[in-house]
Amino acid sequence: MSVETKLKAAVLGASGYTGAETVRLLAGHPRVDAIAATGHSLAGKQLSEIFPHLAGTADLPVVKAEDVDWSDVDVAFGCLPHGTSQDLIETLPDHVRVVDLSADYRLRDADLYAETYGRAHLNPARTAAVKYGLPEWRGAALSGETLVACPGCYPTASLLALLPIIEVIDADSVIIDAKSGVSGAGRGLKEGNLFSEAAEGLHAYGVGTHRHAPEIEQELNLQAGRTDIGVTFTPHLIPMTRGELVTCHVRGDLDQIQSALAAKYANAPFVSVLPLGSPAPDTRHVRGTNNCRIAVYPDRVKGRVVVIAVIDNLVKGSSGQAIQNLNLMMDWDETLGLAGLQALFP
Repeated sequence: MSVETKLKAAVLGASGYTGAETVRLLAGHPRVDAIAATGHSLAGKQLSEIFPHLAGTADLPVVKAEDVDWSDVDVAFGCLPHGTSQDLIETLPDHVRVVDLSADYRLRDADLYAETYGRAHLNPARTAAVKYGLPEWRGAALSGETLVACPGCYPTASLLALLPIIEVIDADSVIIDAKSGVSGAGRGLKEGNLFSEAAEGLHAYGVGTHRHAPEIEQELNLQAGRTDIGVTFTPHLIPMTRGELVTCHVRGDLDQIQSALAAKYANAPFVSVLPLGSPAPDTRHVRGTNNCRIAVYPDRVKGRVVVIAVIDNLVKGSSGQAIQNLNLMMDWDETLGLAGLQALFP
């Protein structure tokens, strides 16, 4: 594809947070034009009526998926809830490449998907073969793919911190303490996300049952060549809009862990491993960017190490990573449309 030729993209579920963020980021992509935005209940509106910040730069009419002229679409970004996403993706024409931001193709085992998400998978053979789009780990494998599954936001931060070190730590004693802003729960009306319910408080949810744990375990086991690694994963809701921080408690040698992380990400454009002794990374340092910052600290208990990673859940944890995956699918520079994003501080 020549530089002058642009891919034409449809954003499925553009009326949600990840959909709107995908549209916003694509407006700055030199080789992709968003030409269609789908939504069901809000069809007939302009995106700028739903999201005024998109007015003048990335405005599109919202239409139902069945009203899209798919013959004119090269790639679809699936920004729909799990279940709903596969229902639509499985009907798309074969020529449409798909970057799916939902959970519908992340788990290779269709039975595990059904157990985790409460419904049978429509295409077990396809989900077993789909590439998992964690660019820093699966980048080369994404070239030429027609469907890529984007990791969840919690797995993105957790796996970036843990995959490089899984073979130098005690893999059977990993504890992940995770915290995310309210936007991670999506735009749907939920009582627990109301301002008066979420503000001035902090609470754990999905304790011992969160759906992202099997996804994290799947990738750690693949990397380690095992099938029995399990993690203790506990997410918490933080009263802020966007941002995510994971604190991983592991057993291992501090210097080995630091060296493994630094070596893996030495040339990664979006992942920074801070020097030992650095101040702890803050979600404000990556807000609005596709960046991840990782830092390693000794625990006061001998033999234990703390690994902290921060991302923006809507960018590196979702829409930005999706665009990074598309770049790799197309054999483009993976930073296209993402390199100029600067953190919003304060």
